[in-house]
Amino acid sequence: MRPGARNLISDVAGLRVGNAADQRLKSGVTVLTGDAPFAAAVHVMGGAPGTRETDLLAPDKLVAGVDALVLSGGSAFGLAACDGVMAGLHAAGRGFAVGAARVPIVPGAIVFDLLNGGDKDWAQNPYPALGRAALDTARPDFALGSEGAGTGALTARLKGGLGSASVVLESGATLGALVVVNALGSATVGDGPHFWAAPWELAGEFGGLGLPAAFPAADEPAPMKRLGEATTIAIVATDAALEKPALQRLATAAHDGLARALVPSHTPFDGDLVFAASTAARPLSDPAEAFLLGHAAACVLARATARAIHAARPAPGDLQPCWQALHA
Repeated sequence: MRPGARNLISDVAGLRVGNAADQRLKSGVTVLTGDAPFAAAVHVMGGAPGTRETDLLAPDKLVAGVDALVLSGGSAFGLAACDGVMAGLHAAGRGFAVGAARVPIVPGAIVFDLLNGGDKDWAQNPYPALGRAALDTARPDFALGSEGAGTGALTARLKGGLGSASVVLESGATLGALVVVNALGSATVGDGPHFWAAPWELAGEFGGLGLPAAFPAADEPAPMKRLGEATTIAIVATDAALEKPALQRLATAAHDGLARALVPSHTPFDGDLVFAASTAARPLSDPAEAFLLGHAAACVLARATARAIHAARPAPGDLQPCWQALHA
């Protein structure tokens, strides 16, 4: 396996990502959209998820494609970011056709960043406007770290953030991941710079440090967040032609990447969730390719998770240090 040209989820042709943030708020929104609707599914393994329109993604439900997927800060307030994205898509003539009406299908998920030091004393919910702004800026190239929905993300020890990575399989299929890391757990081993995801790193994308020669005897601290304050939410996407049942299996396999990159993961305090998406641009070359895609999804999501922490940047009022400030 090798990274795609950008090492971003947008290496899957036809997909774009937009970020919008409010630095005073210390929060933001990230949107994945495409040139055309794409198939999607979802799998939740955390104990405290926050979602919108995810029931539509079940394999037995009518809607076959979505127009965008939204990752947002703001806890339940952030689900309103989907309203802004829907408004932008509707203005562009996008949406599920019901007679003369068109309804954009925009599932979303949120992380809790309400206690991260930002000013949350708003008179009007800011997330619909942030969602629209993120959609309007969607491009193949986008920044990582303290961007979009990762702007105010925190982890056990370090600032969290927005991460992405991609891989091209020998078959030619491309798969990418996009993740907002706001975890109860830690992406690094002890107090050092080494990432738990190091065995899956490609081309030194988060420092090339490998694993430490020795591991601390009692590495992981007691939880620093309360019930519902943490969550890591992600999207894995591919150009391989997968329908909703296979995409749900892909999302399930991708959760292994979170377990490899975050210790602990999938706790009752987290709302860990993975969407899976397919542009269906490339027929499967062999039924066994679905197995390889699942393995690749776990690997690429682990890499994207570490890249989120590696790319985070300091900002005024931060409650936690960022990796770059301590170890670069």
